[in-house]
Amino acid sequence: MLKRLRHSTHHAVTFTRYALVASAISVIDAGGLYALHEGLGLNVFVSRFCSYLAAITTGYFLNRRFTFHNHQRVHRLRVELARYYGVHSTGGLINYGIFSLTLLVGHHLHLPPSWDYWLPLFGVWLGGVAGMCFNYTLSHKLIFRRQPH
Repeated sequence: MLKRLRHSTHHAVTFTRYALVASAISVIDAGGLYALHEGLGLNVFVSRFCSYLAAITTGYFLNRRFTFHNHQRVHRLRVELARYYGVHSTGGLINYGIFSLTLLVGHHLHLPPSWDYWLPLFGVWLGGVAGMCFNYTLSHKLIFRRQPH
C-alpha cells in the first residue's frame, strides 16, 4: 500500500502526498516561529516571515522528491526553484494574511492570557491550510506539471 501511495500519479494521491509534506513543513514553520519569537524575542510577524521562508524552502525539496517525483523535469533546478518561490510567495501572502488577521482578531476579542501563547500557532494552522490549497493547485499546474510523452 505504501508503495502504491508513493508511486501513484492519481490526483487524489498526489494531493495526499502534498498534504503530508505540508504537515511536516508546518512543524518547521511553527517551530521556527516559536524559536524566534519566544526564544530570541523577535517580533511575532518578523519571526513568522523567517519561519515561513525556511518552511517553503524545505517544502520545495520534499515536494520535488516525494510529491511530484514522477514528473519529468523540464527546467533546471534554479529555474524550478524560482518558479516555486514565485507561486509560494502568493500563497504565502494568503497564509500570512490569515495568520495576521487571526492575531488581530484574537487580540480584539480579549481572550484569556493563556491564548497569547497559542494564538500564533492557531494562525499558522489556519493560514497554512488556506495557503496549502492555493499552493498545491498552482504547483501542480505551473511548476511540477506532467509533460506529454
